[in-house]
Amino acid sequence: MTTRRVLVTGSSGYLGSQVVAALAARDDVSTVALDVREAAKRLPGIGYETADIRATEIDNLVARHVPEVVVHLASIVTPGKDSSREFEYSVDVGGTRNLLEACVRHGVRRVIVASSGAAYGYYADNPAWLTEADPVRGNQSFAYAWHKRLVEEMLADYRRRYPALEQIIFRIGTILGATVKNQITDLFDKPRLIAIRGADSPFVFIHDRDVVGAIVHGIDSPVTGVYNVAGDGALTIFEIAAKLGKRCVVFPPALLAFALRLLKSLGLTQYGPEQVDFLRYRPVLDNARLKREFGYVPRLSSAQVFDLYLEARRHRGMA
Repeated sequence: MTTRRVLVTGSSGYLGSQVVAALAARDDVSTVALDVREAAKRLPGIGYETADIRATEIDNLVARHVPEVVVHLASIVTPGKDSSREFEYSVDVGGTRNLLEACVRHGVRRVIVASSGAAYGYYADNPAWLTEADPVRGNQSFAYAWHKRLVEEMLADYRRRYPALEQIIFRIGTILGATVKNQITDLFDKPRLIAIRGADSPFVFIHDRDVVGAIVHGIDSPVTGVYNVAGDGALTIFEIAAKLGKRCVVFPPALLAFALRLLKSLGLTQYGPEQVDFLRYRPVLDNARLKREFGYVPRLSSAQVFDLYLEARRHRGMA
């Protein structure tokens, strides 16, 4: 039996720890888990490395382990209170470039990169359902979306210059699971949900286990390419509110933008007026190519994912 060598970056994060656990259960995969933090729990059969993705030692680490596949999940998804745009760029973009250089130098066969639906950007002229053929236009006003755009542009350049390095890029929708907590779930925790007049603000959800399933499929499959990762269908902000048993407070966009600008200037919120577009122009991901060409069918629809998330909230006494 041939053993496939896999390196996972961001391995201590919410998604990374689940990917490592899934690979730990396999006899045909030798896994190295890499993160800037020490792993809270070490699984048998997994090699653990602690290093900053931006550091020069990444080159030596890749040379030493000689992975066949690198799963790149290291990214700043939810910045800390003391974070800065420069730091986030250095990790998201600079760290990715550092890793790709090491992959090319040491003959890594394939990289699997977690991008995001946010890479498409939050624009009024986004189509109702975005496909992989639509342009990646992540807004500069959103660090996360902008960095995902820059990383995807970098990856496109690497595809031209280094075709031997296979790529799978997953543009992932909003991940929900039993313990997930992020900017989106913070919105759902509010007593009232914010809605924008004239916008349904549809969300596409994907269960964390389905994201892990797609990544593992990418390790095993010969198929490469760019794929939207989302459950079937979408839920509007009003449907989400109804499921939560809450009401929506509907704001005119100009009024909400003014209020956020004022509150941010007073230090009362970390969010600025750009959040209006974040809520108003949600990127809605078409998953047909994921199912048809990549060969992975999410087990749960957006509505089913949200229902499971609600059940987990109830168990935690939040609903």
